[in-house]
Amino acid sequence: MTNEQDLYSRATPRWLENGAQPEAKMPQWTPPSPIDRFLGGSPGAVVLKLIFVSLVVGALMMWLDLHPVDLWRGLVRFANRIWSLGFDAVREVGDYILAGAMVVLPVWLILRLLNMRHAR
Repeated sequence: MTNEQDLYSRATPRWLENGAQPEAKMPQWTPPSPIDRFLGGSPGAVVLKLIFVSLVVGALMMWLDLHPVDLWRGLVRFANRIWSLGFDAVREVGDYILAGAMVVLPVWLILRLLNMRHAR
């Protein structure tokens, strides 16, 4: 046995020494389908996860005496109150955004500039 053959035999896994093909042992990776990417996994697994989480959340809601109809009515009432406020609500939300932006944007800009200095 030459040095080259000796190196080859040490670098080759045992399952390849018997003449097996590497493709036969290693599964080929296939990219996930668009539906799998959208759902975050296979449809069956996602359905089972959603059923389990729905069971846990439903049990917690019943324990807290919260019923779906009551939640729906509360959501409708909230939407009606917002609608009745009209454009005053939009203006008020805009004021909140501007007030927050006066603080957040300078802080963000300073942090970005400091991070750029440390990156060099």
